[in-house]
Amino acid sequence: MGMKNISSSGGRDIAKREASSDLFIRPSVDIFETDQGLTLMADLPGVAKEDLHVDIEHGLLTVQANAKSNLLGEPVQREFVHGKYFRQFQLPDEVDSERIAAEMKNGVLILQLPKAESAKPRRIEITSS
Repeated sequence: MGMKNISSSGGRDIAKREASSDLFIRPSVDIFETDQGLTLMADLPGVAKEDLHVDIEHGLLTVQANAKSNLLGEPVQREFVHGKYFRQFQLPDEVDSERIAAEMKNGVLILQLPKAESAKPRRIEITSS
């Protein structure tokens, strides 16, 4: 399939961005590959669509979000924290960045990263002479 060399930045659950003193939460991400491209799913609990920013520049995909809680009271147990999410991925050249699609559903960001037509497998027709 050839696109398994996607790389991500940030090796800890809470990472400090180099250009800033802010602490960021590194969201959990699953990446799946098909013949058509990659699907990236990022867990962003508490993030509203208007607080989510997905950018791509020079093959670097950046996901930034700000999670807010509207629940009242003190937490009895917490398994995730609300705050600022940040994650970056270096995309392989085979991704067609013009056709990337994003959807936010129930706290999960789903990015469709299609392969460029030239990178998709194809069958070569054999002719006789």
